[in-house]
Amino acid sequence: MKKLFLGWSLGFVLLGCSGVGPTGTSTTAGSVAQGGSGGGLSSGAISGGGSVAVGGGTVTGGTGVGGNSAIGGMSQTGGAQSTGGAAPVGGTSTGGAIPGSGGAIPSGGTASTGGTTSAGGTSPTGGTTSTGGAKNSGGASGSGGTRTGGVIGSGGATGTGGSRASGGIGAGGAGATGGAGTGGATRTGGTGVGGTTGSGGATGGTTSTASAGSVPTIAGCSIFPADNPWNTDISGYALDPNGATYLANMSPTTAFHPDWGTVTDEYGIPFSTGTGATPQPMTWNVDYGATESDQLPCATGSNKFCYPIPLNAPIEGGNGADSGDDRHVLYIDTAGAPNNCTLYELYNAQNPTGSSGWTASNGAIFHLGSDTLRTAGWTSADAAGLPVLPGLVRYDEVMAGEIRHAIRFTVSRSQQGYIHPATHAAGNSSTTFPPMGLRMRLKASFDTSAFSGPTLVILTAMKKYGIILADNGSNWYISGESNQGWDSYMDDLVSNLKKVHGSDFEAVNTGTVSTVGL
Repeated sequence: MKKLFLGWSLGFVLLGCSGVGPTGTSTTAGSVAQGGSGGGLSSGAISGGGSVAVGGGTVTGGTGVGGNSAIGGMSQTGGAQSTGGAAPVGGTSTGGAIPGSGGAIPSGGTASTGGTTSAGGTSPTGGTTSTGGAKNSGGASGSGGTRTGGVIGSGGATGTGGSRASGGIGAGGAGATGGAGTGGATRTGGTGVGGTTGSGGATGGTTSTASAGSVPTIAGCSIFPADNPWNTDISGYALDPNGATYLANMSPTTAFHPDWGTVTDEYGIPFSTGTGATPQPMTWNVDYGATESDQLPCATGSNKFCYPIPLNAPIEGGNGADSGDDRHVLYIDTAGAPNNCTLYELYNAQNPTGSSGWTASNGAIFHLGSDTLRTAGWTSADAAGLPVLPGLVRYDEVMAGEIRHAIRFTVSRSQQGYIHPATHAAGNSSTTFPPMGLRMRLKASFDTSAFSGPTLVILTAMKKYGIILADNGSNWYISGESNQGWDSYMDDLVSNLKKVHGSDFEAVNTGTVSTVGL
């Protein structure tokens, strides 16, 4: 089955398409870039859903949009469409959630409780209804699929009630359980500070990064401990002895591409945060869903999978995305903040209907206070078995001037092997291709003196934390969140990153290649 997915990947890549991996999340917005991801192809209906926020404001050209969601949640339409998006199949374990605690969040800096970026703009009328979702172009698709390019946006923000700012970064409004939003002020020049969520609702989007030298945070939650591979400084690591061979098979002359954009362009992967959501029964639409997804038994009945992801959580590509698209859902349950939050990620999540819960191809649970890996051989919302959210380039951290984690990237061909923290592969039998989890570093000799702003922030992170191979897809596409704040920066980012090529990177030694569980 996995070789079948590889065939899809190569076929689509030859057509010059690109794709994205799994889908899912409930929140009011936020977004993530596409760039490939694991999981599997799925069938199923296009879901409905979305969330209704109470109050809040709208910001055009800024980050935060709207307030947080109340119980009702916000409803989204539109979204992205892509073709392809294959995912790995395999493994047979039944393991459960990843346990663990620990990880500290240093003092200093601020951790926002949300900050939202509405998918496609918001239009509050006593609550907000987001029209849009993300239609991503480029990027890589799970386990080998590809996504046809083209950015189509149905965004735009309109509102009656709630404030609107041009060019500023909005501070979200607050929503209560069934109550009315408390304002939704806006400001210019700052990072959006989100509102709080109502019971069972989700707050989307912008993140908050703690003070220099600390781990990244989102909505007050530390994103893994400081010693986690995602947060490790690899600038002094020795080179991988097979690095030159890998690089020769990674299209080294190809330029880099930022695989994200604005909400109105519907380009990127949304994510959301919140707590107190009702656990929803999960239905898997592929055979490996039940064998390679983390168990979290329902309170009643025999279903071994009930995830507390709000049914209004945003889906990558929006509710109108093709049922076979990656359709990632990324959701952080902030209970246990700052050091013990939980990340839930779904691949190929379909629009929830009624009380039937979620239908998806894979579900992965990451306890953010732990370094525990997924079961060997298991996939996730990414083909590498990695979490998607920690590797995204996020608007707020770029605006703060520092990214303190590795960045997710894709290539068109990989080998059937992985390096931890990856736990899965969906590649070729030839060991001359790079393994999933391969860590690449921008060479120290690469001259960054001609770069500035967001481009320099990203390149600096690539020298210190590097990039991690997470999926099969377009060569040298790096992933980021969808955020309206990117509007005035994307042209420069695309132009400047074209000056950076695969040959400017080197593979570092972070471990041996494994095939256990494949």
